[in-house]
Amino acid sequence: MDTTLKIVDDWQQAKECCQRWQQAGETVVFTNGCFDILHAGHVTYLEQARSLGNRLVIGLNTDASVRRLKGARRPIVPQAARARLLAALQAVDMVVCFDEDTPLALIQTLCPDILVKGGDYTEATIVGADFVKGNGGRVEVIPFLNGFSTSNIIEKIVKLHCQNQE
Repeated sequence: MDTTLKIVDDWQQAKECCQRWQQAGETVVFTNGCFDILHAGHVTYLEQARSLGNRLVIGLNTDASVRRLKGARRPIVPQAARARLLAALQAVDMVVCFDEDTPLALIQTLCPDILVKGGDYTEATIVGADFVKGNGGRVEVIPFLNGFSTSNIIEKIVKLHCQNQE
């Protein structure tokens, strides 16, 4: 399968796809993030998110959005590559990029049945939670897999690089 077909640039097209799934009785799960330097913690999280429903849609921060959120030196991995890596995962059905600082407008467009975020969030701090619940959906928080973090991976690479320069 050509996994690039899972990457949908047009929000209206993504909405129509989600509606078709829902009309067929499938539960659409949505999560979002930067997913810079994809690691085992991300994969486990996405597999757990997918297990909550039939379809998993990922809202992926654009490069510009990541820079605003994480700083000028991020992302490490460009948007197109991050989208391609996510789309290659069996658990992922669709990747939709958003340029805003939060995914609220995308969530409102797609109207997922379940909104999922990682363990550093509470239901009260999840953007879009009120909208999803107000439309009959639910919100889930999935605990992080300990020992995995993009920031820690970057720190380790920098440390090893500096040691090799000495």
